[in-house]
Amino acid sequence: MTIRSVMIAAAGLLALTASSAAAQGLAGIHEHVRVGAKVCMKDHFHDGSSAGQPSRKAAEAEAIKVWQGFTAWEYGAHWGSFKMAESKAVKCSGGGNSWACNVTARPCRRR
Repeated sequence: MTIRSVMIAAAGLLALTASSAAAQGLAGIHEHVRVGAKVCMKDHFHDGSSAGQPSRKAAEAEAIKVWQGFTAWEYGAHWGSFKMAESKAVKCSGGGNSWACNVTARPCRRR
């Protein structure tokens, strides 16, 4: 093998390792537990919030969208489903045309 071949192989391995780490996001820094057919973060929660929404339904949907967006950005798309999350809590307040919600949950993904 020439030095050029070794360098190309090393660069390919480095790129593969980097893309694998990027696909994992930061999920590896948290402890995981199995919950049924899912893998969830053991005790790490994410939050999402909204404000000034025209209805409670819209405020809740926006808070969940924020939760999903940040969680997917930080850990990868497979962690970003609020439907898959565990230990969910939703708190909303407001009335008339101004509603706000906060959601919190432990991110989960399929096993």
